[in-house]
Amino acid sequence: MSVIVVSGVNLKEGGILSVLQDCLSSLKKINHQKEHSIIVLVHAKELVKEFDGFFEIVEYPLIKQSWRNRVNFEFVESKKISEQLKPDLWISLHDITPNVSCNYQVVYCHNPSPFYKLPLADIFTDYKFTLFNAFYSILYSINIKKNKYVIVQQNWLRHEFWKRYKVKTIVAYPQSDDGNIESKISETNTNGIYNFFFPSFPRVFKNFEIILKASVELLKKRQDFNLIITIDGSENVYSKNLFKHYAGYPNIKFIGLQPREKVFELYQSTDCLLFPSKLETWGLPLSEIKKFNKPVIASDLPYAHEAIGDYNKVRFFNPDDFMQLANFMNKSIDGKLTYDINKVPKPDFPFFNNWDNLLNFLMNDCKKE
Repeated sequence: MSVIVVSGVNLKEGGILSVLQDCLSSLKKINHQKEHSIIVLVHAKELVKEFDGFFEIVEYPLIKQSWRNRVNFEFVESKKISEQLKPDLWISLHDITPNVSCNYQVVYCHNPSPFYKLPLADIFTDYKFTLFNAFYSILYSINIKKNKYVIVQQNWLRHEFWKRYKVKTIVAYPQSDDGNIESKISETNTNGIYNFFFPSFPRVFKNFEIILKASVELLKKRQDFNLIITIDGSENVYSKNLFKHYAGYPNIKFIGLQPREKVFELYQSTDCLLFPSKLETWGLPLSEIKKFNKPVIASDLPYAHEAIGDYNKVRFFNPDDFMQLANFMNKSIDGKLTYDINKVPKPDFPFFNNWDNLLNFLMNDCKKE
């Protein structure tokens, strides 16, 4: 019987928590005959309670209290755990490569911030992110060559990891937990108001200001649209500044962060998704909105092309050009926006688009060691 450790101690909420849950759902199917001993390390058992009884779940509640606790876990406690459990495969799902005794370990990297080139203005706009960016760049590099593979979500990240760290990578596209949404699709724009929507947490690289500037520019011509964004000014300094400058425009709706099910309701009433971000490991709304067959205006950057894939209702724009965006928004309202042809080549092997195939590959490859 092989021993597999899945470490997700830093995954607490949102999309990164879904990485852990999707991984465990797949392992539950693969290991239905209990031929593997699987130990799951988490921040709180409550987060994965549906898997209780299928795996051994170990809780580490102090991990999220401080970076000191996190670093101690990755580089000291993990070593002790590995020496006790003697795993054949160690899967770390939270960016940092732990110091473990294991012949076959992999790390799943979903934080792209070390690859973001911070403009000088951004350094002062969100100094916490600036410090985090530099800190994470260092943490990424520690022990990274101990991995058999670094798992990333897109091909552009594969190239970045190779350029910076010279490590082997697996490209694994994320799975979209979109539920039963096909039956929810309905006509929108019934009240004559055209709704643009951008769901995201406010970080400087999300580039909220470009859609806000474009909206203000468009308001000089017309009033028959709303811009809906999922911030309210309370999240951080960046969002506070945005709210201060743009909250006075009634067509700009600051609705605050929304639960996942509410975001899907908003997709339904959206006429066009805006996605101006300058950096993403994926950009999940780009995948999710396709189910609703809605127009998309997205940054003309590699991550966006790859995330949206083969889709016939996307127009790409220069994420630094608010006038171009305002022009595209105007045409979208009038139904005159022309779309780009977007074809994305499949990444080279190893590449997987679901957890079942990824985990089967890792388990089989591990046996060869």
